[in-house]
Amino acid sequence: MKKVLFSILFAGVATYASAQKSEVTAAKNAWAMLALAKEQTLPENLKTLNEGLAHTDKAIAHEKSKGMPEAWSYRALFSSRIALVDTLDLANAMANQKIAEDAIAQAKTLDAKGDEKSNLEQATLNVDNALRNRAILAYNKKDYATALKAFDEITAKTPNDTAMYVNAGVTAKELQAYPEVIKNFKKAVELGYKDSKVLYSEMVSITFDKLKDSVAGLALVQEAGAKYPDDSYFIGMETDLYIKKGDIAKSQEMLNKLIAKDPKNATYQYLLGDTYYKQALALQTQRNALDPKKTKEFAAIGAKMTAFIDQSIPYYKTALDIDPKNENALENLKIIYAFKDDKVNYEATKKKLDALKANP
Repeated sequence: MKKVLFSILFAGVATYASAQKSEVTAAKNAWAMLALAKEQTLPENLKTLNEGLAHTDKAIAHEKSKGMPEAWSYRALFSSRIALVDTLDLANAMANQKIAEDAIAQAKTLDAKGDEKSNLEQATLNVDNALRNRAILAYNKKDYATALKAFDEITAKTPNDTAMYVNAGVTAKELQAYPEVIKNFKKAVELGYKDSKVLYSEMVSITFDKLKDSVAGLALVQEAGAKYPDDSYFIGMETDLYIKKGDIAKSQEMLNKLIAKDPKNATYQYLLGDTYYKQALALQTQRNALDPKKTKEFAAIGAKMTAFIDQSIPYYKTALDIDPKNENALENLKIIYAFKDDKVNYEATKKKLDALKANP
């Protein structure tokens, strides 16, 4: 009697184990049927996916099938697809993303032969796309906190994707999380983002205007200037910073060194002229605030203005000799000649400027 009883018991265990393995087969068949299914509504699609996932729940719960790599790879496929398509229930999408990530990791541990490589690549792609979709949807809904969290997850998973760092930085800016903006834009620049010049401009502006950190701001300007030595924006900004600090000599020293290395660079010549011209403009502001009755002071400031203006002219002219299309130099010279009431040079300069604007 005992012998018969044990035989029945062992048969039952074998049948149960076989049943659990059949759950893996059922999951495979369910996944294959998804490709053949007609277009479904989101609820119908989720129902089908959840049914497939339920098969893998049973498979990984049993000792005999939980070590099967395919049990985990199909679990990753179903859960990652749910994370991707469920755009209405954020909590459900995120929960299934976590299931998928755990399943991918477990499958990779068990899949020594690499038989599940294709499935795992698809599941990984689903997770990545789910994150991207979630980030973009949240951003479009102005849910910037959720969007930033998703973009941060993406950059952690794909640390060489420069566009995602830019997206994270733009989103952080909406949240006024300025250190996060700088961190993400810097990473994009380090990775060679194609429009790094724009990112530098943003970082410089934020560092000065929002973070009020002039030391870090100057360092960024210098870094950008070294990366883009022919760009007048960053070199001009650096010279402006020295001018504002009252360190005109430092600004001119920097530009003279650049000119010594590259005397045919029109930008350097123009900017050196600017160091004098901007001092004249500052004096003009000072003079405008004077009581007109203070004629001596008014005249003294006017003389200094004129001296600075006269010093700027040769550099602007040199810039134009090198680059006749230097619009900034022409604009400043036109203003200067108007100020000096030099009608001949004013008309000649205006004519060149008008021609340049008509045929850029």
